[in-house]
Amino acid sequence: MAKLSLIRIDFRLIHGQVVAKWLKTIQATKIIVVNNTLAKDPVMSNIYKMATPADVKCSVVGIDTFMAAWNKNQLGEGNALVLFKDVHTTLEVWKKGFPIEQLQIGGLGAGPGRKAVYLNMTLNPEDAAMLTEMSSGGVNVFFQATPEDKPMEYEKVMESVSF
Repeated sequence: MAKLSLIRIDFRLIHGQVVAKWLKTIQATKIIVVNNTLAKDPVMSNIYKMATPADVKCSVVGIDTFMAAWNKNQLGEGNALVLFKDVHTTLEVWKKGFPIEQLQIGGLGAGPGRKAVYLNMTLNPEDAAMLTEMSSGGVNVFFQATPEDKPMEYEKVMESVSF
């Protein structure tokens, strides 16, 4: 059974911060990107795989493939960094039975209807509703961009946010 070293939502997925800082900090031996669109795009999947250090295995899979691997052998051996591009996909795998105890929000991008809620991290009302559902369901949701940053609890941030 893989150790779930980190479960993170970051719209950039595999980028400098993840590769340079998080992989070292959590000692991950594999990265699993869960995204239905990317799983069907071999060019983008290969770009993410090439951005991963040679000693770290990288898989880009859809939700059903991910859940099948989880249900079969809890993602195999090693220390896993599970990355999601968006809140919706994260909520879907959680509802399908993937146990998320800790959920780190690294970044969700900017855009219309999005509001900075903590540092440069943004949410829209839909993301906030889904994260609140997970938080109410026992998931410890927190914001943390880099390992040097202090984690900030989701509920504490949301006390002063309104949409």
